[in-house]
Amino acid sequence: MSIAEPILLTPGPLTTSARTRQAMMIDWGSWDDRFNQLTASLCEQLLAIINGAATHHCVPLQGSGTFAVEAAIGTLVPRDGKVLVLINGAYGKRLAKICEVLGRSFSTFETAEDEPTTAADVDRLLRADAGITHVALIHCETSTGILNPLPEIAHVISQHGKRLIIDAMSSFGALPVDAQQVPFDALIAASGKCLEGVPGMGFVFARKESLTAAAGNSHSLAMDLYDQHAYMAKTGQWRFTPPTHVVAALHEALLQYNEEGGLPARHARYAANCQALMEEMGKLGLRSFLPAAIQAPIIATFHAPKDPRYAFKEFYERVKAKGYILYPGKLTQVETFRVGCIGHVQPSEMREAVAAIAEVLREMEVLEI
Repeated sequence: MSIAEPILLTPGPLTTSARTRQAMMIDWGSWDDRFNQLTASLCEQLLAIINGAATHHCVPLQGSGTFAVEAAIGTLVPRDGKVLVLINGAYGKRLAKICEVLGRSFSTFETAEDEPTTAADVDRLLRADAGITHVALIHCETSTGILNPLPEIAHVISQHGKRLIIDAMSSFGALPVDAQQVPFDALIAASGKCLEGVPGMGFVFARKESLTAAAGNSHSLAMDLYDQHAYMAKTGQWRFTPPTHVVAALHEALLQYNEEGGLPARHARYAANCQALMEEMGKLGLRSFLPAAIQAPIIATFHAPKDPRYAFKEFYERVKAKGYILYPGKLTQVETFRVGCIGHVQPSEMREAVAAIAEVLREMEVLEI
């Protein structure tokens, strides 16, 4: 890639393939039968990734992933429900903020940003508060890259007869979740993450019975997943103007996803990217924020160099000039920066990116090697 087209080492938007970008060169009529077929095919393929066709509906929604998270909370949590929000990073806090803004009763349980929530924590919290109806969990917390133990937590929630809402924004398509093994009311993801589409469309896998029971819950016309699904089931069309180019790009990205070998192959490539990144950064003396046991192969957080000559803004601009875009840290207590392992990139490109990082740190006189 040229410097005019840098590689995005971020958790989304991310680097896409030429085929995916090419798919956006066609204009679609939003009521056209071919476009409706594209949407239907998209939802069918997405459901297959979680083995969810028998139990869940795929409801696509215009907007970013956060739009879909808000839509899921607003549609599936009754107005007299109560959500337990599990937090170990910025996106858990955002989920709590959504509950607050929507006027849904909620409580929070927060652990350190390098400490996963445990099933034992959730069991204790549910025993202590019978008023909780739903639990909301971030599967892979993008602010650090930490992986929370979803299957174990889901099992405990199910034992208590409560309902689970999963923000799987950074994990869907790369980390396995089987809807027949992991009980959940909703799993939420978006087009511009591990499926390697472009941003602009979220989607919610909603349990069929729960969605049917959700009529009238939503705070919003545009974000009413019940109404969105009912209209699509009846007409094959989106209720309001769809992001046609985003849908076409995601459909093309899914073709490539399946050609690559589906989830196992996508996970293997991202894991190899992450391993290459960790090995090369380790050689520079740059330490990962998380221990390997809880590090998902999605995005990695690194401690910033403890050198007065280091400043993230200058570091970022210099690395960008060499063809790579990084992400700032999102931690409050420690200075960090983040490097994404996802997107249309290979381990060799991760090594080249670290070589560029090393060159920049030498130029800034932060590294002497």
